Amino acid sequence: MKENRDEQVTSISKARTLEEIADYWDTHSLADHWDETHEVNFEVRMQRKCRVTLTPEIYEKIEKQALEQGVLPETLVNLWLAERLHTIESS
Repeated sequence: MKENRDEQVTSISKARTLEEIADYWDTHSLADHWDETHEVNFEVRMQRKCRVTLTPEIYEKIEKQALEQGVLPETLVNLWLAERLHTIESS
């Protein structure tokens, strides 16, 4: 979309809002506009993620606790580990 907020229009759909863009692409194919596109370069910055293997029994318990707290199991494990590390570092 163009930089000027008063005149934001996408180059292909001519849409002015995200809803208009979504509506347009719900009924159109990029294949019909391929000649209007151009190559772009962009950088992706990702944080490194590590995996820890858990026994199915432990994962089930974590999953149950996470569901009760309304978070993902991965989030709960990260919170618990951060709390434990903080306790160890504070000792």
